[in-house]
Amino acid sequence: MQEGRKSKLANIGSILADRDDVTHLLILRFQQLLSDGLLSPGTKLPPERELAANFGIARSSLRPALKVLEIMGVITQKVGDGSYLNKDASSVLAVPMEFLFLLDDTSLHELIEMRLMIEPALAAKAAERATAQDIALLKQSIADFESSAQDRIRLVASDLLFHRTIFEASGNRLAGRLFHTIHRAMLNMIMVTSQLVNLEHTLQFHRPIMVAIDERNPELAARLMTDHLTDARNLLLHNSNEEKSRQLRDHLTSGASVRISQL
Repeated sequence: MQEGRKSKLANIGSILADRDDVTHLLILRFQQLLSDGLLSPGTKLPPERELAANFGIARSSLRPALKVLEIMGVITQKVGDGSYLNKDASSVLAVPMEFLFLLDDTSLHELIEMRLMIEPALAAKAAERATAQDIALLKQSIADFESSAQDRIRLVASDLLFHRTIFEASGNRLAGRLFHTIHRAMLNMIMVTSQLVNLEHTLQFHRPIMVAIDERNPELAARLMTDHLTDARNLLLHNSNEEKSRQLRDHLTSGASVRISQL
């Protein structure tokens, strides 16, 4: 029993170790470092070995991620010298995170629609079937989330762990496989919503869901998960509308400026 528990808990690190996710997580970390003033445009980045150690990833995963960031225009890699944060990195990284969905051809609307169809039912099954190890993982994800205010990568990983545990605690092996199929799209979605609300907002949903599962209340677990995902959908819709309004204002302002300059 102890060996099984250790094996399951060891999988927590895999959330940040998936090679295909490293680019997304590096983008998030660079955004945070720029926002906190710890990095500034034009700064030379630490050596690969140091970057990999700081981000908790393997150098073999870091290198292709840095190459993607170079293609995006975030960094410049100079042979024999190192990597530099480009002068316009701030504007590149300020692009709404929805663009990440282009990487796996999944839209926000499609993802949230599917999650609303299946996750409430999975939460109900988890309330019926969750093991002590599953409950421990849910509690650990919440504890990690509570202490992640200054580390958005840890926040995103903890959020993803919470939902992954519910998929797996449902006791349906196909649900576990489904998570691994869509987890990157879920990661992208969490990266977006994590920028729209504070930490406590999400915890107000996660804590009651965990309690409902722990107390073996399937109906309540399903209803709370529906509330959680509906809230996420509304946040994303509001953010999308705000972004469209901003783009329209910018377009109208730039158009007016051109007309004035022509007078």
